[in-house]
Amino acid sequence: MKITPIEIRQKSFEKVFRGYDKEEVDAFLQSLSQEWERVVEENKEYRIKLEIAEREVKKLREVENSLYKTLKTAEDTSAHLVEQANRSAEMQMKEAQVKADSLLREARSKAQYMVQEADNKARQALQETIAELKALEKDVRIIEGQKDNLIVELKSIVSDISEKVNRIEARSTRISFDSKVDEVRSFLEQRSEPPRYISTDTDNTRSESDSFHSTSETTNNSHSSGTKSGSGSFFDEIST
Repeated sequence: MKITPIEIRQKSFEKVFRGYDKEEVDAFLQSLSQEWERVVEENKEYRIKLEIAEREVKKLREVENSLYKTLKTAEDTSAHLVEQANRSAEMQMKEAQVKADSLLREARSKAQYMVQEADNKARQALQETIAELKALEKDVRIIEGQKDNLIVELKSIVSDISEKVNRIEARSTRISFDSKVDEVRSFLEQRSEPPRYISTDTDNTRSESDSFHSTSETTNNSHSSGTKSGSGSFFDEIST
């Protein structure tokens, strides 16, 4: 049963013989009503505070729920992002591994091709060098054979030229000797002629001297011509 402070104040009791003191009862009821009124007011305040607290709690719960949802969403998003990042990283790792394997295979293939090509070029160069050396050796042998033949031919030519030179020198000596003999003979013939007259001795002597000089010059010219002729014959014989 709900009792208000007014009801406490207005409460009346029946009178009986030898009952309670009315003034004390009224004073007590008055005090009780006041206390009850205070309790009711406090109760109102508490209710108001409780309502406010409940509203705050409700708000806090809503915020909590919102935060929980946000946190849950963040966790879900984070987990999704982590999972997605893991999948992406794993995929990138696989792609990188595939690319690395491909590049490694390509590099090995290129290296093997380059080594094979270098080996082939080296072998080809070696074969070409060996062929060139063989050709040079053959040429050297041919040149050595030609050298021997040329030496024989040169020796033959030198011998032939020496023989021709000896013949030409012998001819030149003979021509020079014959020229000297003719010169002496001419001189002796001139000396054996008698003088025509005495007054002309000096003139004859001068004439003989001039004749001798003229004969000497003629002889020298003939000797020079003979030498030149001999030289010409020398070259003619060489050419033959």
